[in-house]
Amino acid sequence: MSSAPPGYRLAAATGLHRGDRAYQQDQVGVIAHPRVPGCLLAIVADGMGGKSGGRKAADQVLLTAQQLFERYTPSRDHAGEALKQMVLESHLMIRLTAMTAEEEPHSTLAAFLISPSRSCDAIHAGDSRIYHFRGSEMVSRTKDHSYVQRLVDDGQLNEEDANTHPQSNLLTGCLGTHQDPPLTSHHIPLLEVGDTLLVCSDGLWHYFTPRELGAIVHTLPPRESSEMLIGKARHRARGGGDNLSLAVVRVDTLG
Repeated sequence: MSSAPPGYRLAAATGLHRGDRAYQQDQVGVIAHPRVPGCLLAIVADGMGGKSGGRKAADQVLLTAQQLFERYTPSRDHAGEALKQMVLESHLMIRLTAMTAEEEPHSTLAAFLISPSRSCDAIHAGDSRIYHFRGSEMVSRTKDHSYVQRLVDDGQLNEEDANTHPQSNLLTGCLGTHQDPPLTSHHIPLLEVGDTLLVCSDGLWHYFTPRELGAIVHTLPPRESSEMLIGKARHRARGGGDNLSLAVVRVDTLG
């Protein structure tokens, strides 16, 4: 898909794979604004809890995001505040679902909203990540709300060992728990032509270094890069892979 205000276009693609799990509990979406060219929302939700509970939670995140984004008006509303509302309303909906179900549904959320001015606002809760690349170089990535990230921050663990830590899936914050969800946001004043944003669940990023991710999303168009990333992650999982999901959005020149 693409969106075309003056001077540039947004090229985007999504990818979703069940991995080696019995159930698909990830959800992913890239949504072009219904009224405003050059305004786009990308979101990943990694659901957890029971056979269907995780998928219900991830579905709630996507549905809530779509409904709020349809009402969002870039010229009037603040993008960062709209994303915070998305997190809080998704959290509330998952909590309400939990009251009527036997499962304990939880979900991560990672989303970014690109405005027609080419600014970008991002938010996340849990260990789904957002990467910002300029060319093939990583400019920034989100920090996981996880036990292992806390160990890294405290200097007790390095990034290389974090991936293989036995408690790498233990989250310190997400949606649907008894605690309020974290509201960790990030603002990019201006996306340049050649910039790429990648949002993905841990089932994908677990298998790549930032350098590898940057090389792939820079070299290939979004559709091909998403297919290559899924293929490589599946190969590296060696039959033990989690659900994985991703959305890639690149700022391209017109023509």
